[in-house]
Amino acid sequence: MALDNIPDKKESGSRAKQDDGFILKRELFDWAEALVFALAFIIIFFTFIVRLTGVKGTSMVPTLQNGDQLLISRILYSEPQNGDIVVINKEEAMDHPIVKRVIAVEGQTIDINFSTHEVIVDGEILYEPYINEPTAYEGDMIFPLTIPEGTVFVMGDNRNMSSDSRESRLGVVDKRYILGRVLVRVFPFDKIGDVKKT
Repeated sequence: MALDNIPDKKESGSRAKQDDGFILKRELFDWAEALVFALAFIIIFFTFIVRLTGVKGTSMVPTLQNGDQLLISRILYSEPQNGDIVVINKEEAMDHPIVKRVIAVEGQTIDINFSTHEVIVDGEILYEPYINEPTAYEGDMIFPLTIPEGTVFVMGDNRNMSSDSRESRLGVVDKRYILGRVLVRVFPFDKIGDVKKT
């Protein structure tokens, strides 16, 4: 009887251990590959599609509070519309990105009656249930004002505690300074969700 065909138990055990080691390495490689793809997707998503930004100050009270965290998008945002809440980065005017509401867009004429506290766009008084109090702060801009091409006029919802387009240091804002429109509030957790447009 030939003995050379009988498998060696030590050899079989060694081969089984090698197979187990190969399977473990393969699983680890698969996990690492999935992790790299997930991280790459997150980086691309938050760099080019949406970004996270925080609210600094009280100029958007009561709609937004100091410290709120917002998800904004530029790539999904084509053209500013009246009532949009946007994040602006005009470094020569402000030392950090600011959150404001678009009140008038290019071609529209805005007027503000500071006696009656009425904001008027193209002859129509705006219905503004989102503001904190009636508009009394004047700034140094002259009204009525027709918004030039490629720009928007913005104000904070906390009208009398907001540095915005009523001040010449910000003035009308070139659309290229808009980082994106606010999509949702993501913090604080008890207020997660859509930020009301109007």
